[in-house]
Amino acid sequence: MNYLYLIVDLAAISVPLLFSFHPRIALYKKWHLLWPAILLSTIPFVIWDSIFTQIGVWGFTPKYLTGHYLFHLPVEEILFFICIPYACLFTYYCFRIYYGVNYRLKSEPAITGLFLASCIFLAITCFDRYYTSYTAAGLTIFLLFLKLIVKAKWLSLFYFSHLFLLIPFFIVNGILTGTGLDEPIVWYNNAENIGIRLLTIPFEDIFYGMLMLLLNTFLFEFFLEKSSLPADSEVIAVGKRDQSVH
Repeated sequence: MNYLYLIVDLAAISVPLLFSFHPRIALYKKWHLLWPAILLSTIPFVIWDSIFTQIGVWGFTPKYLTGHYLFHLPVEEILFFICIPYACLFTYYCFRIYYGVNYRLKSEPAITGLFLASCIFLAITCFDRYYTSYTAAGLTIFLLFLKLIVKAKWLSLFYFSHLFLLIPFFIVNGILTGTGLDEPIVWYNNAENIGIRLLTIPFEDIFYGMLMLLLNTFLFEFFLEKSSLPADSEVIAVGKRDQSVH
């Protein structure tokens, strides 16, 4: 049982890692861009996670852990920031190959606006709840950065590809927050969140996970753009570029 969190991490990355060597995907050829994106993204989240763990915003049940710690965190928690982003970037990259980075959702501005409005509301009304306010404020700032400064053309592809990760999200986060277990692997202090759960998953996890994956995707796209490698649309031509979803 004390390997459960580690098993969740390894299970999440195992299939994407294996299929990274598929000749039509060949994500391993972009590892020199992918891994720096993941590892750089890990730094602010490990710092954030460590601080919140030490002040009791959340914590971990020892019986599900191997007992090894780094930066006041279980090593499994640090692996979470590596394994989950890899799995999600793998999915994103597969859609990127198929549709191209210029894929457009006509509803993208509305989706972004909805997230921004929700986050601003939560950041203002729940300013005294650390998990809610910091997560909402962080996602607000980063979305505005992507829209107004970066003008990220990949947001539509990000939203669309991550629709297919909702089931894995509920499975992984459900296990971590106690679904089917006597105690949660990761527990949350309800005084620091709004207390709404999706099954056992705190509502704020949606925004926290989105912020983490947006940062990973931004850095990966940044490194891809700066790279001299051929564009993915030139690697695999599938005739599905620049599509719109109504």
